Amino acid sequence: MPIARKSFFDAVRVSLFGGVLEQDQVTGLTAILDRGTIGDAIDDRWLAYMLATAHHETGRTMQPVRETFAASDGKAVALLDDAFRRGRLGSVSTPYWRRDADGKSWLGRGLVQLTHKVNYEKMSVMTGIDLVSRPERAMDMDVAVAILFIGMQTGAFTGRKLGQYFSAGKEDWTGARRIINGRDRAELVAGYGRQYLAAILKARAQ
Repeated sequence: MPIARKSFFDAVRVSLFGGVLEQDQVTGLTAILDRGTIGDAIDDRWLAYMLATAHHETGRTMQPVRETFAASDGKAVALLDDAFRRGRLGSVSTPYWRRDADGKSWLGRGLVQLTHKVNYEKMSVMTGIDLVSRPERAMDMDVAVAILFIGMQTGAFTGRKLGQYFSAGKEDWTGARRIINGRDRAELVAGYGRQYLAAILKARAQ
């Protein structure tokens, strides 16, 4: 059964967006739903967890964002430099966001943060979209959605993929956070995922 969009939006408006859905949020949700329901069918739990991941990583804007949520690359670089100087990026040894000899920054961008040149190169190959010449394309919605789906379905981000956590014999909402970022906010994102799945199932029953 298709996902009845009105039913889906009515459900998530209450359960995940505090009773109000802005147009940008609807646009982002629609882009992800479209990718997940057109062509080969995917497990509804996969779709729900990708929605949950985008929800968390974008601060529930459901729009591609830069690392630090800055409005420009320059501002993001400045904020990251400041945090690095203050010792607030404990796990970071190399300031990957600083512009290279070509003036490009490989800071995090998208619905899920794509960082480091090597990962932009990898996603260029996997998506067929040139993110090396123009890394800022990771901020385009269609590109960001492609990166989200391909990265989480194939394990391109961390070596972990959706099929390892959601299958016929397994459902691990908390462990699935390892696809993106270890155990960081794993329970929170798991809760989002369950809410999105409930909305999807309700909308399919319409």
